Amino acid sequence: MALEHFYAVIMAGGGGTRLWPLSRLNHPKQMLRIGSERTLFQQAVDRLQGIFPPERILVVTIQSQAEALMAESPDIPVDNFLLEPSPRGTASVVGLAASLLSLRDEEAVMAVLTADHSIGNSDLFRKLLSACYEAANGDQLVTLGIFPDYPSSGYGYLQRGKETVVYQGFHSYDVLKFKEKPDSATAERFLAAGDHYWNSGMFFWKAVAILAEFERQMPALYQSLKKIKTDWNTNNRSTTLLNEWVGINPQTIDFGIMENAKKVIVLPAPGLAWSDVGSWDSLFGVIKPDANGNIILNQSKIVGKPRGSLVYESEPGKLIATIGLKNMIIIDTQDALLICPRGDSEQIRELVLKLKETGDQRYL
Repeated sequence: MALEHFYAVIMAGGGGTRLWPLSRLNHPKQMLRIGSERTLFQQAVDRLQGIFPPERILVVTIQSQAEALMAESPDIPVDNFLLEPSPRGTASVVGLAASLLSLRDEEAVMAVLTADHSIGNSDLFRKLLSACYEAANGDQLVTLGIFPDYPSSGYGYLQRGKETVVYQGFHSYDVLKFKEKPDSATAERFLAAGDHYWNSGMFFWKAVAILAEFERQMPALYQSLKKIKTDWNTNNRSTTLLNEWVGINPQTIDFGIMENAKKVIVLPAPGLAWSDVGSWDSLFGVIKPDANGNIILNQSKIVGKPRGSLVYESEPGKLIATIGLKNMIIIDTQDALLICPRGDSEQIRELVLKLKETGDQRYL
């Protein structure tokens, strides 16, 4: 199947606070090199090769991150970087990209992707991209579902319904419902039921199809997007974008659109080796630990015999000495040191919120 109307939209404006203190406002998660010489953003671009030429890759980010991301992906045209005046959630990100793609190509199909996830099986991912393009051309909203291998309360879920069409060997199912991040007991039930998937946050649809859903479900945002689109190729672009953006209510694409969208299907993606790298704990599913169950990042120098632990040292040559260290996370940067037990790293977000409340920007 020809893919000439297929465009990748990489959402790359997040902060990744759960990977603090390594992830900061001026150096967020997607710019980190974790277990690779390439940043997470560069890996996101790399795995699109063979499907999307650089001119059909768009990156939506914020001004403070744009220069660094452009330097990391020099083949992507500068005009393909769409800059949000300020963060307003993923609904506005998707809506802006859809509006401008529909201006460029009336038949545009979007692959809405993320800049900060890990996908271990890139070959399978590219095959899924092609299948999702075919499915989206049927005027459906398509998502990838990740088979849960443990009862995570850190991911959103979706529930599948009846099987529909097989696309290039991949089975698809109606989506019955999107579900918020559950508590532990509910996550156990979802896992046992066998018909729930983790919500990967990757979506595929025609630009005109998702804009129709914006018009139906988020009419105020839709009207703002129409004005931005009308003035995009005029001298009023910047003024209209700023004026409309300031009045947008922050919302995610999941809550704003997907929960009540029509004609939504899911393609399960077994074997994709996917992770949203949403916490330090999640790295144990991304990077293979050593014989003692440790993940030692950045060639950190350690003495002692830690077990089941994650250690990152930012300063070359600095020694970390351990005695009896088991199942711990140690992240040492120039101005901050994090020490926490494995299993508790989801609480880092709350710690960062407390730092924000103090008004001290040095550590953010």
